Amino acid sequence: MFDSLKKKLQNIRTQFASNIEEAAGAEPAPPVTEGFEEAQAAEPEPPVFEEEAPEKEREKPTLFKKVKVLVREREILLREKDVEEPLFELEMVLLENDVALPVTDEIIGRMRRDLVGQHKKIGSSVDDLVASTLRSALCGVLGDGLDLRDFIEGRERPVKVLFTGVNGTGKTTTVAKVGNYLQKNGFSVVIGAGDTYRAGAIEQIRTHADRLGIKVIQHQAGADPSAVLFDAVQYAKAHDIDVVLADTAGRFHNRANLMNQLEKIRRVMKPDLVVYVDEAVAGNDAVIRADEFNKAVGTDAVVLTKADMDPKGGAAISVAHTVGKPILFLGTGQGYDDIIPFEPRVVVNELLGDEA
Repeated sequence: MFDSLKKKLQNIRTQFASNIEEAAGAEPAPPVTEGFEEAQAAEPEPPVFEEEAPEKEREKPTLFKKVKVLVREREILLREKDVEEPLFELEMVLLENDVALPVTDEIIGRMRRDLVGQHKKIGSSVDDLVASTLRSALCGVLGDGLDLRDFIEGRERPVKVLFTGVNGTGKTTTVAKVGNYLQKNGFSVVIGAGDTYRAGAIEQIRTHADRLGIKVIQHQAGADPSAVLFDAVQYAKAHDIDVVLADTAGRFHNRANLMNQLEKIRRVMKPDLVVYVDEAVAGNDAVIRADEFNKAVGTDAVVLTKADMDPKGGAAISVAHTVGKPILFLGTGQGYDDIIPFEPRVVVNELLGDEA
């Protein structure tokens, strides 16, 4: 997942480290050994019985230890020119991998503020300094994420989750995957078949639900989706169901009649969470659509499908920052278990080649 971006970020990480090492003194300082023997010979330590040695004297650092500390804790004041080249390369890498321009600018700005003009300790691993700075910048634009389990636990039942999005992005399958995920985490679920316009949509969600053992509330094709989802909520209340997952018809933000219908669904259903679904492989188009949907009807979280087919990862990095809402899940395949909660720090660690 995101293999192209992962490889290039790790190359940039190496370039940053090389530039900082060069600024610190061309090459990493070699172990300092010359003169230690003479220095120790010049300051012989008198024999002291251990039981009579004062505590302070026993802990007094030797010249050898002092020099080691100086070498280990040397500092450098990084200048703009020290990081200008790798910052430019990082900017190009992000843009080439579909990271939106405002998000790219934010990441570069965070890196520049954290590096330039700051006194940095150059220890045994400059790479650690670079990795932590890049990690902080990426996590800063991705935000904290949202754990659906914690969200549900903190609210009155039933918790109502409304799924929206454009046609053909895997929204209905995502509803089924989320239902499966919640059942496996101990929550009871009912699905409202609110896509009453697309041919075969009711049959599709019912087929998924039957395989997973989830109850579906449906009306006939062409029915008012608001009425279907109202009934789904009432069923959940009557049967002590934890979560209502509401499927809706795919629509574009510029279709006024469909957007008005979605607004009516929101008024009737009163969802606790509105989730926008799009494809990771759509790149910047997904980011733009998510932002437009959010402005039109509001969005609380985003799910990106087909993340396993996306070598770039630009949408995943850009959506949360652009929309100002967290990514909830990434879809990673066709199976019901092929959905993973989006944890920003885990994703960033993977991009940088570090363990989570």
